[in-house]
Amino acid sequence: MRVLRGRAETRDEDRTVTATMLTETADSGEAAVRVWTPHRQIAFGRRDARADGFDVAKSVAETCGLEPIERSVGGRAVAYTGTTVAFAHTVPLADMRRGMEERYAETTEAVQRAFWRLGVPAQRGEPPRSFCPGDYSLQWNGKLAGVAQRVRTGSALVSGVVVVDGHDEIASVLDPIYAALDVPFDPGSVGSIAKADGDADPEFVIETIEALLVGDAEVTVEHVGDREI
Repeated sequence: MRVLRGRAETRDEDRTVTATMLTETADSGEAAVRVWTPHRQIAFGRRDARADGFDVAKSVAETCGLEPIERSVGGRAVAYTGTTVAFAHTVPLADMRRGMEERYAETTEAVQRAFWRLGVPAQRGEPPRSFCPGDYSLQWNGKLAGVAQRVRTGSALVSGVVVVDGHDEIASVLDPIYAALDVPFDPGSVGSIAKADGDADPEFVIETIEALLVGDAEVTVEHVGDREI
């Protein structure tokens, strides 16, 4: 299994790294894992981009110092504050019609166990009117993580977000953004590892999640800064 570490210099280059993982896994048949802290940004989903208030929502993000981007996987808007952790796990596929629920379940369980190691007794589910609502979320005193999946011929990407700290900033930014998009949202639904009194050091969070996603696999480590993008 390949393990990619670090963050690219720009937001666009950083997104390219993760997108390329899908193609590389499909071509090589080798799984890959990446856990990192993306640049400050608001990642909007496809439904957000079609909403009447999308331009207003993007302006709110920019005013708050968060670059608006559109992503190809996942649902509604997600905020990355600079300490927010993202994870991506690509796996080879023989049949893209099979295994989706199993991949969701395995990844969600791995992230849940990582939370437990970090001192947070996270459980499946999410509070009402959470950011980026979905069936595979984890919560404890608020939503902590969400998981999404993208499938293409030859490989699948299971990815997600973990709120480490900064829950107040995330809530205050997403509140007017979700209002502009006409999507229900409760600012009090945003949790974080810090809010749950867990170990909120982003680097340790990254190490812990990476270890649970990798499991017992033999790994080859690559540093994102060394890759040609």
